[in-house]
Order: sequence, then structure tokens, then C-alpha cells
Amino acid sequence: MSWGVAPGSVRVEGEIDWVRRPTPPGKRLHDQIVVVTGASRGFGRLIALAAADEGAHVVVNYAKSAELAAQVVKEIEAKGRKAIAVQADVSKYDQVKAMADKVWEVFGRCDVLINNAGETAATKMSWRDLDEKVVDETLNLDVKGTLFCTHEFGRRMLDLQKSGTIVNICSNVIVTGSPRAPEYAAAKYGVLGITKSYALALAPYVRVNAVGPGYMDTESLRARKDWTPERRKWIVDHTPLRSIGKPENIVHIVMFLASQDSFHMTGNLIICDGGFSMPGA
Repeated sequence: MSWGVAPGSVRVEGEIDWVRRPTPPGKRLHDQIVVVTGASRGFGRLIALAAADEGAHVVVNYAKSAELAAQVVKEIEAKGRKAIAVQADVSKYDQVKAMADKVWEVFGRCDVLINNAGETAATKMSWRDLDEKVVDETLNLDVKGTLFCTHEFGRRMLDLQKSGTIVNICSNVIVTGSPRAPEYAAAKYGVLGITKSYALALAPYVRVNAVGPGYMDTESLRARKDWTPERRKWIVDHTPLRSIGKPENIVHIVMFLASQDSFHMTGNLIICDGGFSMPGA
């Protein structure tokens, strides 16, 4: 671990003086065990590879595609890091517990959990098109999945290790709202509530933070029927940095929260959308 309690550090009753221990240059997650949910493709895959670049051994969670997950494992191993793929539908608590059992069986601990698995209700084009199935799928994966993983891994981090870091993938939609898919906005508000609640529950030994991307230039966004050239231009024109976020750039914010560079942060949300939502202080 790259942080801990300084010797003789309790200055007043209940006060802890945390110290950041040095890590090898460019390896902020050196030899740490990092679990990434929904890591077989897209943003999750990039997070898993970035963690390996930072020196971590990675658990690649996937729900359906064992083949894609196996490919990510190979890419991580090619970087000289250990990796395993573990199937689990994170919206099912028994499967989350089985995944945690596997992680502790193989590695004996989990240093970082990154809750990336989520549903954006991408097929929904208007708030008028209310579909109970889409609502259930979105809330189940984003809210239940994040809660179950945070609860189970966080509990073990606290009870077995007294150390750990959890990063939840939220969204700037908690600032902007979503007339397209209100259930998506509701789900991400749930993720923020989970983040703050467990930051309190697991303190002071386990930190829980969230990152809130805006629009990300992904295949799923480009495939949406409402993502027209006109819509993209409007978003860019109303973004101070004049660009749509690239997943590979936002991954750096995830690594910051996962590492001890952010060791005096918990219960925080970092919005990174090029200034599009520009929240007040």
C-alpha cells in the first residue's frame, strides 16, 4: 500500500495523521489489486488497461462476453501484470459476493474497486417513451450494481484490510438532468448517494469517490439516433473547452481517484465535461 498512519500520529483523541508513502515513478498502483466492473469493452476496458499501466494486477469483470474479457486479460498480461476475468451480473448480490470470494481466493485482497458497469438507456430518445423494462435495466445496473459492489467489497476492505479505495462512475447528468432519459439521471443520482453514504460508512480506512463525465466520444454515443452532426455541434459550441470528451483522457481522472494522489478526498465527485455543466461552488 502507498499510504498509512504515521508513527505516533494520533495528535488528539480520534485524530489520524495519514502519510502518503512513496511509490515507483509512474506506478501509482504498483502491485495493487484492482477490480474493474464492466471491463470487457469500452470505457471499462480502457480503465483496466490504465490500471495495469500504473502497475496494478487487474480483475476484469464481465457480464456476457467471456471472449472479450479474455482478450483484455491478454492485453494486461502483455504489460507484465497479472489478470483474471470474472463473470458476474453486478445487479445480482449473490453473484457480486461470488466475485468477491474469487478475488480474495486468488489475490487475498482488493485494494481498488472501480464501479464502471452501468446502463445509459441508450435506446431511449425522449422522456415520452417510458418503458418499464428500460427503467428496470437502468436502475438495476447503475444503482443496485454499484450499491452491491460498494457494499460487499467495501465491507471486506474495512473488516479484513482496514484499507481500500472505491471509485464510482457517475455522470454530469446529476447537474444537467436528462430530458431524454430521466431514469438515467435518477440512476446517477443514486450512484452519487451511494458514494457519499459509503464514504461515511467506511471511513476512515476506505475512501469512496466518484467521477462524473459528460458526453464521451464512444461507439455507443455515435450509434444513438439522436446524435446528429447538428446535436454534436451544439454540444461543442456550448462546451468551454470546445470538444467532446475522449474516454482515454477521462481515464486519467479515474486513476487519480484510484491512487493515493487523492488520499485526502472521500465522498467527492469530480465532474469532467469540458465545462459544459459548469457547476457552482
